[in-house]
Amino acid sequence: MPVQAHAEEFRSPGSGPNAATGILLSHGFTGSPRSMRPFAEHLAAEGFGVAVPRLPGHGTHWREANTTTWHDWYAVLDNELARLRKEHDRVFLVGLSMGGCLVLRLAEEHGADIAGLILVNPSVQTDDKRLALLPVLQRFVPSFPGISNDIKKPGVDEGAYDRMPLRALHSLSQLWKVTRDDLAKVTQPVLLFRSTVDHVVEPSSGRTVLSRISSRDVTETLLEDSYHVATLDNDAPRIFADATTFVRRVTADA
Repeated sequence: MPVQAHAEEFRSPGSGPNAATGILLSHGFTGSPRSMRPFAEHLAAEGFGVAVPRLPGHGTHWREANTTTWHDWYAVLDNELARLRKEHDRVFLVGLSMGGCLVLRLAEEHGADIAGLILVNPSVQTDDKRLALLPVLQRFVPSFPGISNDIKKPGVDEGAYDRMPLRALHSLSQLWKVTRDDLAKVTQPVLLFRSTVDHVVEPSSGRTVLSRISSRDVTETLLEDSYHVATLDNDAPRIFADATTFVRRVTADA
């Protein structure tokens, strides 16, 4: 299916003293690189090498998402990580929502190859009891009405699907479990941003991440003026600035 105009991938090789650092950013479920583009452009302007790939089944049509699984999404990020590691001395990971879960999985699998993680409203579980029906429901019902544009700032559109693809959502729930089971393997420095009002991901996800990872260098920052897609919301400038400071500090300490 054709890729939507807002969903193009973004890459920058880096320049100047910060070019030795690569940063891989992952968008969330039913979203696209559009939700991470301003963040990536900020990091690129700072001279970091940047990559925001489009995950399979995203940025096209929700029906295509139902033909993919979390293994497909992970493989794209894993390949991008391998490329960045060849081109840069160190690599940081950034993830929004499901993207946060995917980069946590990368950190679990790649250990010391990852310099640090920046998580924005990461999802690793849900408190919605209705999802217990997903294993059966996804076989008969292709989609539900979607939850997108959870953004407090007026006039901002993340370009996500207006339908929730249930087969893909079922696969996401499987990713949640394998990632939660291995969170103790995460030892890298972590900067986690959490919106105090989030209509998509419950606070329990962030609490689970912070309580189970083994990282000693951990910072949680609460966002008081943004909803779920905080990278496009009122607190975005703070996220960008704090993330840049975090990367520079961790790099200097290494």
